[in-house]
Amino acid sequence: MVRENPLEARGETFFLNLRFMLIITVFAGNAIEPLITRMNGMHGLYMWIFSFHMPLFVLVTGYFAKQSLNGAAGRKVLLQIGMQYLIFQSLYSALDVSLFHVKGIHHSIFAPYLLLWFLASHACWRLLMLGMGKWSKTAQIAFAVAAGVAVGYLQVDGVWFSISRTFVYLPYFVIGYHFSFAAFAKLYQKYIKAAAAAASLLILVVLAVSGPDIPLGWLYGNMTYMQLGAEEWYAGLYRLTLYAVQIIASLAFLGLVPYGLSRMTDWGRRTLYVFLLHGLVVRLAAASGIYDYIGNAAGAALVLLTAVLLTVLLAQPAVKRLLHPLVEPSVNWMITLQRAALRRTP
Repeated sequence: MVRENPLEARGETFFLNLRFMLIITVFAGNAIEPLITRMNGMHGLYMWIFSFHMPLFVLVTGYFAKQSLNGAAGRKVLLQIGMQYLIFQSLYSALDVSLFHVKGIHHSIFAPYLLLWFLASHACWRLLMLGMGKWSKTAQIAFAVAAGVAVGYLQVDGVWFSISRTFVYLPYFVIGYHFSFAAFAKLYQKYIKAAAAAASLLILVVLAVSGPDIPLGWLYGNMTYMQLGAEEWYAGLYRLTLYAVQIIASLAFLGLVPYGLSRMTDWGRRTLYVFLLHGLVVRLAAASGIYDYIGNAAGAALVLLTAVLLTVLLAQPAVKRLLHPLVEPSVNWMITLQRAALRRTP
């Protein structure tokens, strides 16, 4: 019997805890978005969330990709991502045309609908990592950072094919893929971890009270420099600065993440269900007009509490049992067809 490495098990526990905490921030951030122009505190909370949650989510995705990047497992994951994208792109687009009516949406299979950019980019990150497989770790990170800066200079709409976010967040996927939990755990001991947690909360307070009004397009990573109005030749330096800010905010937030096993660890195994389904809840809430009646701190707190409770609900095993064919569609039939076709090939 092969015994599991205790350090690897501890690392998986930590990253599952982190993944669940991040999906809470994803749900909460999307839930309060309609309030950020009306309530300064919500704007600050929103900026705090966006300073770390996508970089860390991509890093976590890269960390777990180590287990299934190559070979048959890697091909199966890519096929499943493709199926998930087709299913939810069709579902969200149909609901948008009939019910949501979100402004500025490109209804095209080549323009991921809002949160579905992550699926398109995830597939691309995996393919890019395969392409860089023989490079050194340093070369991979250097290329990822250079590509993340360079993509902003393209004279295109960064939404198409999720090209902007794919390369903007590529450095975090590469870092996650090579992340050493042993080195991290050795550094983030009691006092360092506490200091990092305190720094994260301090950043939240500063942003909530008097945070800079950074154009949100920079935090989203989905716009080119031209779209952001930064047409200077040195606009790439702004993205490099933002990378530094995001790394600091991310390192600080990691201080809040527990190492130990808990219910949250188990919930972290089903964050995909929260991610793909919570957009339906948020868009339905926006379409219902309920945000027109929320204008004070109590209402905003209720929105946040609801987002947390629904995150926990969508991460339950019962939701997975019920919606597994939709969220994690089987691709075995595709693999079977592929093998049959290969056998028939002379």
